Amino acid sequence: MSMPDPGDVAPDIVLPDETGTIRRLADQRGRWTIVYFYPADDTPGCTTEACQFRDLDAEVRDVGADVWGISPDGAESHRRFREKLGLPFTLLSDQGHAVAERYGAWTLKSNYGREYMGIQRSTFLVDPDGRIVRTWPRVKADGHAADVLAALAEIRGEHGG
Repeated sequence: MSMPDPGDVAPDIVLPDETGTIRRLADQRGRWTIVYFYPADDTPGCTTEACQFRDLDAEVRDVGADVWGISPDGAESHRRFREKLGLPFTLLSDQGHAVAERYGAWTLKSNYGREYMGIQRSTFLVDPDGRIVRTWPRVKADGHAADVLAALAEIRGEHGG
């Protein structure tokens, strides 16, 4: 499935967090939401990306946004990852990768000549009305959180809040 484009209604997200609590994107109406897909907890690139979102979390919240990280890992893995790194934001388990598929983040990958299906690191900025405002389809982990925060600040300025 292809990625949604800016202006599209964000595909629905209904997934459990690390405590088993079901989180719904529809419940985020009225708030900006940064939805980022990452391959796996506690791997080098995913740790870099998560730590950079962690370090900018106060600034993200100051501009009225929340961060949701989504991977195929289960709730227990997410709980350990959050505790180990002190992550203040939500991690969601998409074990069947249905949400990643709706966002076009579940793709054919290749590593050392072997092809397999997996998460393409990607991020979506969802506005308070539930629409995609910006997409980052092929993310490099280092520096990405700062790029997202800068884009959010710019967009919020353009839209008057």
